[in-house]
Amino acid sequence: MDWKLPFSPGIRRVISAAAMVSLALLWAGDILVLLLVTEPPISPTTWMPVFVTGPAAALALPGTRYSPAFPVRTAGAAALSLTLTCVCLFAPVTGTDIGYLEAFALLCLIIRTLAQVQPTRTMAWTVAALAVSMVTQTLRTRTLDGFIAGSYAVTIMLSLGIAMGCVLRATEARRQRAEQDVRQAERLALARDLHDLIAHHMTGIIVQANAARTVQATAPEKVEPALEAIARSGTETLESMRRLVRVLREANHQPLRPGDLLAELGDLVGEFSRHRPGAPAARLEASAAVRTSRFSPEVEATVLRVVREALTNVLRHAPGEQVTVRLDAATEWLRLTVTNSARPIPADRPAGGRGGFGLIGLRERVEALDGTFRAGATDSGQWEVRAVLPGPVTDAGCAR
Repeated sequence: MDWKLPFSPGIRRVISAAAMVSLALLWAGDILVLLLVTEPPISPTTWMPVFVTGPAAALALPGTRYSPAFPVRTAGAAALSLTLTCVCLFAPVTGTDIGYLEAFALLCLIIRTLAQVQPTRTMAWTVAALAVSMVTQTLRTRTLDGFIAGSYAVTIMLSLGIAMGCVLRATEARRQRAEQDVRQAERLALARDLHDLIAHHMTGIIVQANAARTVQATAPEKVEPALEAIARSGTETLESMRRLVRVLREANHQPLRPGDLLAELGDLVGEFSRHRPGAPAARLEASAAVRTSRFSPEVEATVLRVVREALTNVLRHAPGEQVTVRLDAATEWLRLTVTNSARPIPADRPAGGRGGFGLIGLRERVEALDGTFRAGATDSGQWEVRAVLPGPVTDAGCAR
């Protein structure tokens, strides 16, 4: 099926295979009933649910790149089922039974529509059309007993299907809200980091401007107004940023100041190794370009955040494995990789950690800087977290 179930790829394949087997068995049951129970001659209204509306409703469930949109396929299946019901009611033929494959496929369409289709208005009328087509199937028997018994069974099936679809829709809505909260929190964290870093530089500008006010030997009539403007502008900018971020800062937040990236990474990797006594020590590797270059403060803060989250996931999922943190750089990019030497994180565990959102936050932070992020298994069976961040990259001799 072309929709994403909230499970690992292996479980999704098992569920899809089970659904296909169930549909095939129901179709085989329809054919057996048609051949063994129905007395000849078999009317068109008897074989149409088996060979037309049933398979058509089942084929509306999966989709390919060339298939119409799912609501269109669903509406077509409901219209075909209602058309057959009208034929059975008004045509001068005997009644027919409800097709098992058709009823089950319509029920699956209802569950999937409730769980997936957006917006809500489209979902509502699509589910209503499917429900009407299922309920009116009981009229095909053209007998009171068949209508009463069939309506009871269909009502129970509809109730269970609608309840299941609503649960899936609510679960997906909660997951999307949680993911959005993580993304928003990561944006705010990045904004706080940028505020602290810019504030550090702005403080230096203000100090230099105030110190320059005392040097007025050459042209005091020109220097004084310029320096006052610089000091006033810097102070106003700093105060405006403080007011903007004051409501976003937690009480225990420590201001971030620019520092040496490799030194801080070394401390982080060393602390990680001390938390794994008896395990191989983590390695920090850096190319020559990284050692002779300086990076923007926001890039350094993001690198530290990615490494910290990746090492935390290693402690949770692969505490005894060798870990390598490597940095490579060129004139326009910085590439960071954190690799496990042996087994990867199991695919059935959330990619972002226990809550499933840790790597989502990292992706949001990296992409906010116009970078790219990837986390997954490599061809050699290792687990790798990779982030490529843009420059600017400058020579180490050019201090910030």
